[in-house]
Amino acid sequence: MSEPSVLASLVSGLRGGSIEVVDLTSPLSSSTPVIQLPAEFGQTAVFELEEISRYDDRGPAWYWNNFRSGEHTGTHFDAPNHWVTGKDLDDVASVPARRLVAPAAVLDFTAEAAEDPDFLVEVDHVKAWETENGPLPDGGWLLLRTGWDARAHSQEAFVNADENGPHTPGLSPECARWVAQESPVIGLGVETVGTDAGRGHAFDPAFPCHSYLMGSDKYGLTQLRNLALLPATGCVVIAGPLPIVTGSGAPARVMALVERS
Repeated sequence: MSEPSVLASLVSGLRGGSIEVVDLTSPLSSSTPVIQLPAEFGQTAVFELEEISRYDDRGPAWYWNNFRSGEHTGTHFDAPNHWVTGKDLDDVASVPARRLVAPAAVLDFTAEAAEDPDFLVEVDHVKAWETENGPLPDGGWLLLRTGWDARAHSQEAFVNADENGPHTPGLSPECARWVAQESPVIGLGVETVGTDAGRGHAFDPAFPCHSYLMGSDKYGLTQLRNLALLPATGCVVIAGPLPIVTGSGAPARVMALVERS
């Protein structure tokens, strides 16, 4: 009798519960927090639904909606062309599908972010994690857990801004450069509104995660949740952005496959 195929084993594990599907996506609605840029810049749209029909005279047997949303509203995928450093690289529809399924490393800095919302991850933090857990996955994701998803119920708490700007955790400029240019991962995933720390506008370069990652043909995932349910290593992330032709990103359904004993 032949051995079961890898895909058959996967399906069996999903049905039997030895492989759990963890949804890392924030629900998308009009109350989903959005990034706020200074007033002189263009702003992303909040998510809106426009009802077309709901089992009524406009359509007696069907319910459907039009929707309006920014590409970078809610849980979303940043493509390389989102930033000027990657302007000649892939749009979101051109990202190879094989790169949308990849292993992930989960680095937990929840305690640090709770103590200091401006906490920055340094290269030494990542290398210390590697000493304990092994190298970052080649062709995989670095997922940054900070506990920020607990604030997703409130625009104000999530953006956490004052007169000096937003205060959210993220990578230092040097760590952003290292992740983009020296590490083997294909992208960075975060729980915050964008891949950069809240103070990223004042760094050199400004918004270094965007600048370095996009310029290195790498990706971003933002507004993730449920990272607390993932192991430090061993899970597989499936990121499914809408393939918007020429788009710089798109809302995405992001899931993780996790083996459970």
